[in-house]
Amino acid sequence: MILVDMNQVMISNLMASIGGHHNVEIQEDLIRHMVLNSLRTNRQKFHSEYGELVICCDDRNYWRKKLFPYYKANRKTTRQQSELDWSMIFGVLNQIREDLRNIFPYKVIQVDTAEADDIIATIVHEHGTVLTQTNQDKILILSGDKDFIQLHTYGNVSQYDPVRKRFIKNDDPQHYLKEHIARGDRGDGVPNILSQDDCFINGRQKPLRTKFLNTVTSKTFEEIENGDDDYKTNWNRNRRMVDLSLVPQDIQDQVLEDFSEDDNTSRDKLFNYFVQNKLKNLMEHIGDF
Repeated sequence: MILVDMNQVMISNLMASIGGHHNVEIQEDLIRHMVLNSLRTNRQKFHSEYGELVICCDDRNYWRKKLFPYYKANRKTTRQQSELDWSMIFGVLNQIREDLRNIFPYKVIQVDTAEADDIIATIVHEHGTVLTQTNQDKILILSGDKDFIQLHTYGNVSQYDPVRKRFIKNDDPQHYLKEHIARGDRGDGVPNILSQDDCFINGRQKPLRTKFLNTVTSKTFEEIENGDDDYKTNWNRNRRMVDLSLVPQDIQDQVLEDFSEDDNTSRDKLFNYFVQNKLKNLMEHIGDF
């Protein structure tokens, strides 16, 4: 299966398409063509080896934000300051998501309070195999998000960045996860483990020295959890945000229930959809969908 991190892939594609020209006017037709053509080209490239697309979508509300109010808080401010019409962009992406659900022959999964990361991780944890077993059905994560490196522990899982057009690889996913927890994630508003919750809003992070980082990552998860280090509270805060094995059980259950349902959508509606939305160029490649 090909697990598509829908919003990450589409927004990254959009940013790559316009480059640094954030004052350009973006048309709805351009976004629709870009999204669908990206899905087409990547399906064409990987379908024979990995199977069918599974479209994994973010919900509007995140369970992480209930636990950590500063989670992704800086993104809203950044977009408000942008010259791009993000309200229009997300409106179009939401409509395309519904089109994919109702017209295209793919599974589209969106679960209350879950992000695409949670959906992808839950499916991988359910269908991934240990590193020494590589004869199972292959799973491809279609995303440039390095949060998924922690899932590379499974032998049948690969990750491909469709914008940079390269596979993402890491020799030690567990070490990467520990380092990610320690460093935090500025893009998601998660500070490093030496810094306070609100440092991106009301201050700045404390520096994380290499020697300290190496000391932390040399420990096992159990040693940190059972220890009494000053950073333990912040470590637990960050791990809850970053570690994809900690997705709430009710979300996991709903994801697996939705994933197990048969997709009853045929390709019969595609031709009329392309005509109605003036997707002439894509119509010539309708078989690729």
